[in-house]
Amino acid sequence: MAQRDVKNRIASVKNIQKITRAMEMVAAARLRRAESRISALRPYAGAIRRMTRQAAEAAGDVPALPILADRENEERVALLLVTADRGLAGAFNSQIVRAGLRTADEHEADGREVVYYATGRRGVSSLTFRNRAPEQGFTGFTERPTYANAREIANALTAAYVDGEVDRVEILYNGYISPMSQEVRRETLLPLQKATILEEHEDDAHAAGRAHAHALVDYEPEPEEILARLVPDYVEISIFRALLESTASELGARMTAMRSASDNAGDIIDDLTLEMNRARQAEITQEIMEVVAGAEALG
Repeated sequence: MAQRDVKNRIASVKNIQKITRAMEMVAAARLRRAESRISALRPYAGAIRRMTRQAAEAAGDVPALPILADRENEERVALLLVTADRGLAGAFNSQIVRAGLRTADEHEADGREVVYYATGRRGVSSLTFRNRAPEQGFTGFTERPTYANAREIANALTAAYVDGEVDRVEILYNGYISPMSQEVRRETLLPLQKATILEEHEDDAHAAGRAHAHALVDYEPEPEEILARLVPDYVEISIFRALLESTASELGARMTAMRSASDNAGDIIDDLTLEMNRARQAEITQEIMEVVAGAEALG
């Protein structure tokens, strides 16, 4: 490769490196805000989930309300895949789609039909490409979701459950652990009797007293009525929490991916610079040899 070509390639890689570094800095700044939103939401989300769990235990058999109905035969399952509108975030989007497809295979192997819902353009397009177009897609907000977005999604899923269109609702999203670590989480939202909210959680400070919640709390109105009011809030806050966790995970994954791209660009620049130096040295050596040959011919 000629020196000019190597110089042009070095300049091109340096421009790419500037872009990836800028994207890394932007993702890092947005990630700090996303972490703050998660921290602010956790106490409220924990309180809603805890109150719903305690009301369910106090009510005993869940009341015969449409949103609380537990279907004997689960024939159709709704899967909500939480992805992003954008890419350039490593395996962030693809791992959710893969997990969703594996989950669907499990349900279909047990004779259930799967209905897809998705947030983010990446999830919608990936499912559509695989001939599994979502029943409904929600896009355009994944970098900064609002509670209104969560409510819109919750209303669609709740309506499908209440109307008998689906018998179970599950959500899959990237749970945020750290900027460099995310994990795929699968949770059941409806029916309440099988929801993740009723499962054991080691990090729940109130777990020890949960079994005696009905004895420690006097409910007014009755726990059944309170439960009917809390469940829609529980579904909304659970989806909102998943959206925030997914946003933070996306930004962390993008920051990590752009840092890796910048480092790779630096390695390429070093290799190309070494190649250019070798080419320059070869050209100098050739020029010296020509001068020496000319001097010998004159002598």
